[in-house]
Amino acid sequence: MGAQIRLEQLFADDRSQPLFASHLTMSQLKILILLSRRGTLAGGELARLMGVGAAALSGMIDRLVVQDLVTRTEDLNDRRVRRIGLTKAGDELIDGIITAGAEKQRKLLSRLTAEELAVVSQAMGILVREAGSGEI
Repeated sequence: MGAQIRLEQLFADDRSQPLFASHLTMSQLKILILLSRRGTLAGGELARLMGVGAAALSGMIDRLVVQDLVTRTEDLNDRRVRRIGLTKAGDELIDGIITAGAEKQRKLLSRLTAEELAVVSQAMGILVREAGSGEI
């Protein structure tokens, strides 16, 4: 774990850059991450996941709509329901935050020998397998 923590620290600046450049509040960031993970959600469901009321959520969504990061559309099955989803810009922003540091990681991996890359690949495969087992 010590090596993993040190590696995360070495990549922290690259990962922080797109996040700090976005000027999002913590609540806005949470909304974008939820939408990225779960897809388009009904406003009521998003409010429940955020732990806020509909009125508070509405203000947060308004600001994200102005920034062209989310859309608010009418539900096709129930006109009373508003569905919230990421725009292309919102999706790209979250993707940029999640994948920040990937170029630095590619450069680091390019310095390894074929044998070392095989070891890293095998270890990552094991970690992905175990993380996907749902027992974490």
